[in-house]
Amino acid sequence: MATHAVENQPPPLENVNVFVGDRALVEAFAREAPQADDAPLRALGALAGAPETIALGFAANVHPPELRTHDRFGHRIDEVAFHPAYHELMRLATAHGLHGTPWCTADDAPHVRRAAGFYLWSQVESGHGCPISMTYAAVPALRMQPSIAAAWEPHLTARAYVPQLAPVAAKGAALCGMGMTEKQGGSDVRANATRATALGARGPGEPYALTGHKWFCSAPMCDAFLVLAQSDAGLGCFFVPRILPDGTRNPFALMRLKDKLGNRSNASSEVEFAGTVGWLIGDEDAGVRTILEMVNCTRLDCIVGSAALLRQALAQAIHHARYRTTFGRLLIDHPAMENVLADLALESEAATVLFMRLARCLDANEHPLKRIGTAIGKYYVCKRAPTVVGEALECLGGNGYVEESILPRLYREAPLNSIWEGSGNINALDVVRICAKEPDALEALRAEIASVRRERAIAASLRELERLLRDPDARQARARAIAERLALLWQAALLVRFAPSAVADAFVASRVAGDWGRTLGTLPSGTPLRRLIDRAAPEVPQ
Repeated sequence: MATHAVENQPPPLENVNVFVGDRALVEAFAREAPQADDAPLRALGALAGAPETIALGFAANVHPPELRTHDRFGHRIDEVAFHPAYHELMRLATAHGLHGTPWCTADDAPHVRRAAGFYLWSQVESGHGCPISMTYAAVPALRMQPSIAAAWEPHLTARAYVPQLAPVAAKGAALCGMGMTEKQGGSDVRANATRATALGARGPGEPYALTGHKWFCSAPMCDAFLVLAQSDAGLGCFFVPRILPDGTRNPFALMRLKDKLGNRSNASSEVEFAGTVGWLIGDEDAGVRTILEMVNCTRLDCIVGSAALLRQALAQAIHHARYRTTFGRLLIDHPAMENVLADLALESEAATVLFMRLARCLDANEHPLKRIGTAIGKYYVCKRAPTVVGEALECLGGNGYVEESILPRLYREAPLNSIWEGSGNINALDVVRICAKEPDALEALRAEIASVRRERAIAASLRELERLLRDPDARQARARAIAERLALLWQAALLVRFAPSAVADAFVASRVAGDWGRTLGTLPSGTPLRRLIDRAAPEVPQ
């Protein structure tokens, strides 16, 4: 009906290069991987900003996975059916090596490149990133059992996607998931009840029969899983393929799929094991230590994934504000909105420099700093995601509350990374535990912060933090405060060293010196708001 013309609506944010338009990322990649060619990231950034790719993300969430326990004849099959959009996202992710390339390349900075790529691609759709992330993270754990790694690593790093369940030798490409959580234990995996009984000889590399359940098993159509189970000697880690070497299906009963708040394109399931065969990785009582090799990498991806949500939400908010007119002027020209957008930009850039620095720790074998830094980033960056995405959604007003804007999907996704792989308290307590028991890790972080201690506010905040760390009675009760302060100091130090002074000064003044409210959009007077926004603005659509 021709009652009015549609006006004062921004064009869709598409036909943009997600990499090129992200100045903080472009600079971080050049800094952390100075010898590396950014052409592959430019190509991935263009693909991530294409309208056809964006449409795949929407379709994969509108059409969630479906559980199929039996075929039409009544045979148990325990499979999950996905929409073609999900399969295409998976195909593109594996084709670009986001699942395993760092473990099989001579690239100068493979983990930095892969982190940047995973960040770009996660802005398209987060759910399918779960099996991509777990496959990436499984390799270092498998290497603790060389015989299994030799057989499976070439398939886990192959740049191909074959969704059908089949013997891995026939497929040539494989994905790996994990199964830790049980209904009675949650984060306390030592309370797991799943039992592992040796089928012959006991010990590393030997087969065991697993009996029990897993309350959360993400991406059940993966080809194999790392699973924790109790043996006679203690909690062990087992490699459980869906298809056994003789071509038969390993008992792997999918009881139901979880009806989740977000992450809807990804299947998360409850699984029952009944004589399910798994091969022991490492010693029978070394399961936690073994699977932590995987968890430390998936926690890094939680940080990267949260940073991606922050960036996509920020880009949508700035894009909207640059086109929308309210009360006689562009939304972006209103001082209150300027303050909100500039504050969101600071959060996004701080998250970006932190995860890229962590990725460099992997490439440079800076294990102590990576150990404490991953726990800090997992706590703080993931904890900030719901707040930042919520504020970005509000920048679009009612339009932001509508599914077509992508903001509701980002908002539903935002809490996940803070919960997965250890919730906020688990990671905050991990931070204080590392501070108390791993002095080399704390010293490595001190060195990072000390490089800018000439900044008065940073030095004063560090002194207060040192006082807290010396008080053993305060560590557990103040664990979150300690983890947050460490995160802010590290982010501040990185920004002072590497970001434009406008960004660093605003971050220090607000997050460290304390001239900032507890809500976003309360940056102190004199902050160059428009400079911060212009730096963070996405590409203009073509």
